[in-house]
Amino acid sequence: MGDLEFEGEYFNGKRWNGKLIEYNLAGELNYEVRYLNGKKDGEGKEYYDNGNIEYEGEYLNGKRDGKGKEYYANGNLKFESEYLNGKRKGKGKGKGFYKDGKLEFEGKYLNGLRNGKGKEYFNKDEIKFEGEYLNGKRWNGKGYFKNGDIDFEIKDGNGKGKEYYDNGELRFEGEYRNGEKNGEGKEYYDNGELRFEGEYRNGERWNGIAKEHNFDGSLFHEIKYLNGFKKVIWY
Repeated sequence: MGDLEFEGEYFNGKRWNGKLIEYNLAGELNYEVRYLNGKKDGEGKEYYDNGNIEYEGEYLNGKRDGKGKEYYANGNLKFESEYLNGKRKGKGKGKGFYKDGKLEFEGKYLNGLRNGKGKEYFNKDEIKFEGEYLNGKRWNGKGYFKNGDIDFEIKDGNGKGKEYYDNGELRFEGEYRNGEKNGEGKEYYDNGELRFEGEYRNGERWNGIAKEHNFDGSLFHEIKYLNGFKKVIWY
């Protein structure tokens, strides 16, 4: 007798109400979930080819919906929170993890993306970023180095922000839009000397002048940017 694959009720030739247990070609468990009115509903599990669990949690109308957990193929926890229509919802707080099992992120999700308050971590007690997200992008908050010193700060995604070197010196100050450098801004060397001043577009230098120096501090060359194109002037 073969392994039981489905037990329950059928309607118009389709699995309707019951429990499905599915195996891959190698005979390893691939899927197990309950069916209700022809769709996955209730508690269920999905598996990797190596037999480890990929997802365990609740389903509704055939999609992940409700509380659930995702795992890496090595068995370490990848994400835990709530789902809505197959996407990470993050009612309350959702948590994401690195492959080594250490906490990477905790915060709110909407439509599968980070939205609202959240924190990113280097390690458990080392915060990488703390603030608010919008559509998956950092929007308001501060980023930090591993030693706890501030790395950068951003306000409203479209406002002015700052980034810093490891030594605490200012690296960039200027305008952001959609979470990237857009608009007027300035870059600095780690000694505080101005490196570039001009306009950015989608995170790239667009219009302006960059100054590169020799080790002795003398001017090496200037790079003039016009609509993203570069012209180098040597000295």
